[in-house]
Amino acid sequence: MVHLNHMVVKPTTLAEIGEAVAQSPHVVVRAGASKPALAMPPNGSAVLDLSGLSGVLEYEPGEFTFTALAGTRVAVVRDLLAQHAQYLPFDPPLVERGATLGGTVAAGLSGSGRYRFGGVRDFILGVRFVDAKGRLVRGGGKVVKNAAGFDLPKLMVGSLGQYGVLAEFSFKVFPRPEAYLSVRAKYPAFDDARLAMQRVYTAPVDVDALDLLADTNEGSELWVRLGGLSSVLAARADRIRGLLGGDDAQVLAGPDDEQAWELVREFRWVPPGWALVKVPLSPARVAAFDAALSAGQALRRYTAGGNVAWVALPADKLPAIETTLAAQALAGLVVLGPPGRPLLGPRVGEGFARRVKAALDPGGKFATVPQ
Repeated sequence: MVHLNHMVVKPTTLAEIGEAVAQSPHVVVRAGASKPALAMPPNGSAVLDLSGLSGVLEYEPGEFTFTALAGTRVAVVRDLLAQHAQYLPFDPPLVERGATLGGTVAAGLSGSGRYRFGGVRDFILGVRFVDAKGRLVRGGGKVVKNAAGFDLPKLMVGSLGQYGVLAEFSFKVFPRPEAYLSVRAKYPAFDDARLAMQRVYTAPVDVDALDLLADTNEGSELWVRLGGLSSVLAARADRIRGLLGGDDAQVLAGPDDEQAWELVREFRWVPPGWALVKVPLSPARVAAFDAALSAGQALRRYTAGGNVAWVALPADKLPAIETTLAAQALAGLVVLGPPGRPLLGPRVGEGFARRVKAALDPGGKFATVPQ
């Protein structure tokens, strides 16, 4: 039996989630607390702490799938998959900070590794969530061949908990590459680095990650990561160096490569206390967007070949980036920083989101994310 005498409820079973939702007029969900800007204030709502709803329920290495509860830490999944030389190619971020599967899906966050194989949306197969009436609803399945129909699993990616309490997921996984190697090149001007990124982006080469670090005191940097058989990585790196336009590019392998990308994945390049904003865009819009930010204090890293911008800036400068986003018709999601208002800029598909909200949560039991 769940009692709502206190604001925070920590269910450990799916049935307890359903009971808590049924008893409360308003619900806010929390778990790993790795993304503070996405935490919404209770405002009289029952806070469901899903950190106790944890564990891998099924794992079939031969089928390349697993099913786990929403409060399961991504680090637990990573370590389990590693025992069978498998991994989640979308490179979920904030693993060491305690990111959970539920938070990763709800926030729709993928790391630099999404460049080659796609993001979290491309790897989720099935979901079970608790709806506004406390009922457990299943969408999708546990195998790679999925039934046709309304794609609830993908609908939940980036939903920020507005449609229901995400409780359980099934994912597909991939074999982990035998080895990795990265090539880092420095450029005195941002546009030189951007054009080099474009050359790699359009070339017929297999690249696992393609990141552009915007102007710092030492110029701009382009990072290219390769994964595969160790016997051929050096030759592939030589081809990448040719595309980068210079022979002085640095090659990182082994622990140096792993540490470099862990710094990126955990956002350790973001100064303590600063906000971090995710901005989806396209490679064609990188130049104009960066020019609008370059005069300020913002640090910028463009991942997935320029399809995602990560912008770090002092928290009190968030209104300034919101002005920039509005001027360029771009939307932003505040991941690190002050809680309460994570959505910035105009939202594409807002009308569709309202219709989904009306269908899945007509009474507004689950908190709507402020914009």
